[in-house]
Amino acid sequence: MTERVPRRPTIKSVAQAAGVSTATVSYVLSGRNGNAGGPGVSAATALRVQEAARALGYRPNQAARAIRTGKTDLMMLSLTMISDPWSLDVSRAVGSAAAAKGITPMILADTDWRVALRRQNADVTFIDAADREGDAELLALAAQRQRLVVFSETLEPVGFDVVRSLAGDSCQQAVDHLCAKHSRVAALTSSEHSPTTRSIRFDAYTAGLERAGLPFRADYVATYRKDSLSAVEAATALLLNPERPTAIYATTDYAAIGAIHAAQRLQLRVPEDVEVVGIGNTTEGENMTPSLTTVGPLGFFDGLAAFLVTRAASPAAPATVLEFPWQLIVRQSA
Repeated sequence: MTERVPRRPTIKSVAQAAGVSTATVSYVLSGRNGNAGGPGVSAATALRVQEAARALGYRPNQAARAIRTGKTDLMMLSLTMISDPWSLDVSRAVGSAAAAKGITPMILADTDWRVALRRQNADVTFIDAADREGDAELLALAAQRQRLVVFSETLEPVGFDVVRSLAGDSCQQAVDHLCAKHSRVAALTSSEHSPTTRSIRFDAYTAGLERAGLPFRADYVATYRKDSLSAVEAATALLLNPERPTAIYATTDYAAIGAIHAAQRLQLRVPEDVEVVGIGNTTEGENMTPSLTTVGPLGFFDGLAAFLVTRAASPAAPATVLEFPWQLIVRQSA
């Protein structure tokens, strides 16, 4: 005799168990209860519905809900380098804020966001690197009602939101901070930056040398690829220079952290033998020993997370620019 497969619990069975209508169950389990302007359900009734759903093992049919409401409860994060402390901080802050609202974050790690967004819809997608070459693709996706939030120094909010870092002045402050104390200041720059980001961050270095009356030296510039080991190797090459630099300006926090590790492996003290400054104001840089002097915005990660959650709930809101002013944050490394 074949064993009968138990029927999957439905909204109707949850309603019967809780002694309420199917409309009430749908309302409570959709997460809308308590929203401004909604009919509302008492806390006791909501708890009864939730307990009945748990007891029966009810799980909403997400595909059907997406068709009915136009919402997927998914948030996509396109992060160019997932091991970068900046990306990890974005992931942590967004994951926490999204979970509180019943949204599932999906990370596109080292993946082409264009391909992913053609295949999957999300309530909102954050893209951490885009330049003018991607304009047409962004406009096409926005025209398909994809809610996009793009980190860019140059793009305008045409159908999608733009997050700006306003990093230029602070990067120059970082270089000035080093040049005021040192005549041998080196730079660690990435081959993976977008052209605009590379220009803003590296131009701050060359302009800072000029302001300080210091010569530009090609042997004081090292380029790293998209991984922390490459940053350590590039910093090591700088520190093995016969005329060793006494300060390093790195165009990301993860490269600056790599420079500190490289110095420590070479038995050099930071900041006594070499000072190091990064860019990004990441948690890892703040918590390491010595703590990393950096430039970046205060409250950026929580602010970005809150903005993404708001955008996921308001797909029709007009596109805007969200600006995060940066500042020099002096800690132990310089």
